[in-house]
Amino acid sequence: MGNAHEIAYEIYALRYATMSGRTPQMNHLQPDPHESTAQDLDYFVWLIRGPGRDILVDTGFNAEEARLRNRKLTCDPVEALAAFGVAPAQIREVVVTHLHYDHAGNLDRFPNARFHLQEREMAYATGRCMCNGLLRHPFSVEHVTAMVRHVYRERVVFHCGDGEIATGITVHRVGGHSDGLQAVRVETARGPVVLASDAAHYFANLHRRSPYPIIYNLGDMAHGWEIVERLAGHPDRIIPGHDPIVAEIYPRASETVDVFALHQAPSRSFVKE
Repeated sequence: MGNAHEIAYEIYALRYATMSGRTPQMNHLQPDPHESTAQDLDYFVWLIRGPGRDILVDTGFNAEEARLRNRKLTCDPVEALAAFGVAPAQIREVVVTHLHYDHAGNLDRFPNARFHLQEREMAYATGRCMCNGLLRHPFSVEHVTAMVRHVYRERVVFHCGDGEIATGITVHRVGGHSDGLQAVRVETARGPVVLASDAAHYFANLHRRSPYPIIYNLGDMAHGWEIVERLAGHPDRIIPGHDPIVAEIYPRASETVDVFALHQAPSRSFVKE
């Protein structure tokens, strides 16, 4: 880990879908009673680019899953990657932050990749908690089965807590939203950026200490906020999983697809003066 600061990666958020009209009650376990404005929820996959490597974080969902869940794809996430110059066969490492349907679809479309997953997430997604419909709902049995098949093909790298993907790129279990949810810490020119994934769907979940309602363990979620803050070292280096503000404050990196450069400084800060 001593050479981590010598490598500065680029990170890109690729937005592939948006859901409109979400009320505060849908986005906060204990919403502000004075807040009534509906908010969009964006869906992203993240691409880490460094010397000689492209690492994908999460794989999004496809048209079939969108139909089943009444979601609307803006673009297929794998096709969005290709439009951004990254063919699926180029990807050698995929970090799956957790196995919910919007983060772990398309697992069959990266033929040369290894998949990095927390051991607890596989146990959770295939264990007794899946007998409960509320806990099971965010998962797709097809996605989970695809990951099991990758395990049997020796294409899954399991992590237990903290792990290293490459020099300057580490994963860290935060739990809460899903038992094996992991965040990804990436060294960039502006310092370590943490892809928090669904440790916080929105910046507000983190800043207000207000949990998103889909939750496995509230205590772990609260502790997870502390973990991502410690890993980032600055509030402007934390990237939530679904907040449309990301597309507002980070520079656009493509004219053809919705891609935003997270390794560059945001246009506004969350630090209070």
